Amino acid sequence: MKKLLTMLALATYLFSSVDINHANIKELSSLKGIGEAKAKSITLYIKYNGCFKDISELTKVKGIGQSFIKKNELNISILPCKKKGKMIKGI
Repeated sequence: MKKLLTMLALATYLFSSVDINHANIKELSSLKGIGEAKAKSITLYIKYNGCFKDISELTKVKGIGQSFIKKNELNISILPCKKKGKMIKGI
């Protein structure tokens, strides 16, 4: 019974949080402090740099700082993904 409750709690947590690596702009915009522009910045960052491995890497996105992470750390999940960044020639 205890194992079942633990699994249920974990499933509830995972499904109620926003997975940064797989979220769309609408889902990202549901986070505190994220509007459409920052949501687009996050998706572009993933497109060109690959997936986040840790929540602290979000600070690499322009306009996202530690205060955003503190406000949203319970609402964010970082699930693994296979997206790799695209190389940009000339940069």
